Amino acid sequence: MHFDLADLRLFIHIGESPSLTQGARRAFLSPAAASARIKALEQQLDTRLLYRDSRGVELTPAGQKLLVHARLIMRQVDYLKADFTHLGADSAGHIRIFANTTAVTEFLPEVLAGFLAERPGVSVDLQERLSRDIVRGVLDGSTDMGIIAGPVEAAGLQVMHFSTDRLVLTVPVGHELAQCKRISLKQTLAFQHIALHEGSTLLSFLREHVERIGQGLSLRIQVSSFEAICRMVEAGVGIGIIPESAALRHSRTMRLVTIELDEPWAVRERSILVRELEALPGTVRALIATLMPTPVPD
Repeated sequence: MHFDLADLRLFIHIGESPSLTQGARRAFLSPAAASARIKALEQQLDTRLLYRDSRGVELTPAGQKLLVHARLIMRQVDYLKADFTHLGADSAGHIRIFANTTAVTEFLPEVLAGFLAERPGVSVDLQERLSRDIVRGVLDGSTDMGIIAGPVEAAGLQVMHFSTDRLVLTVPVGHELAQCKRISLKQTLAFQHIALHEGSTLLSFLREHVERIGQGLSLRIQVSSFEAICRMVEAGVGIGIIPESAALRHSRTMRLVTIELDEPWAVRERSILVRELEALPGTVRALIATLMPTPVPD
């Protein structure tokens, strides 16, 4: 036996009203629609629930019994909503995030460390994905939020810019390119590159732009982090294109030279993607507020 919660709430409204019309009005239904729902409920229970006459409606003994159960059921539903509303404020819950390489390896670990330390009841599933998969995941509901770099073309998404980074070339001190102030991607292709692992968003992004100029990217070694790229560059193994934020941080402890990439796509806007901000659980909105430079509405 299946009960529709909307039908039970309607029955309560009618049972507490002097007429079906008034009960229907409280449920925001027409009298005809309300009557049809009650008749369907009676058929499901195989019993009469209301006496109907010109003066209004009166509950049958079966109707009185259903009214008691309906009130108990709806009260428990309200308790359930209240409990999860409290938990969902921002102190507990699960968040799934699809993000690009830079987000996963650079700034999200620090942000999430502080966020989770303050909220012991929150857990996070952080997955590195390609940009197209991040957009698709947010659109189809596979993830609560996405973090992406660069332009986003996807109808039906809310895009919130939260920071800007740029891609730069790193070379070892003394390298023949070290005196350059600016350099094009094409000029770097004469040298062997050190890059991230297969499947990383940055490597896929760079390959796309290399293919557009009709050349190939010569990879000497692929590693798992920007720190590893910088260590290889410092040792003279090759050159590497990485986010400026990572290059500046590792330059403090390594002998590296950073060169600006003379490409329009080198400046990359970081954005958070969601389907509908207001519809997200409070925990997710709290994380977004942590990332955003300005407050996000609750």
